Amino acid sequence: MLIGELAKMAGCEVETIRYYEKEKLLSAPERGTSGYRHYRGEHLGELNFILHCRSLGISLAEIRQLADFRADPSLACEEINQLIDRHIKSVHQQLESLRLLEQQLLTLRQRCLHASDAAHCGIFQTLVQAAEGEGCACHDGVLTTPSSRQD
Repeated sequence: MLIGELAKMAGCEVETIRYYEKEKLLSAPERGTSGYRHYRGEHLGELNFILHCRSLGISLAEIRQLADFRADPSLACEEINQLIDRHIKSVHQQLESLRLLEQQLLTLRQRCLHASDAAHCGIFQTLVQAAEGEGCACHDGVLTTPSSRQD
């Protein structure tokens, strides 16, 4: 099959396939005399594996590790367990960060309970004051300056 057919079957873009080939996550296809790539069913399996891993937030480096297990299923799976445990921990950290962000936004929202113009909007005024270096209600007095951000 050609790259467009593979992309359609996997539900991804052609560029995604080219990228995974370039990253050597997807095995190189044979090329016909015309120079076109020719994919087999194994490529679809590899691609679906990669796409599924990516949907779970697994990095390309980790997918490379998992590909070793795919190539040799007799390997012990302790590394796989550790990889997933790290992701679970990361998700918990992200959830906690999102809960904190939600609380900050709810606090900020309380600064303007009635529609008004921007000059009298408590949300806008809080944001402007924070930008000028003053503390803000949503950060409990902790300044968020460009040097202290965790982007």
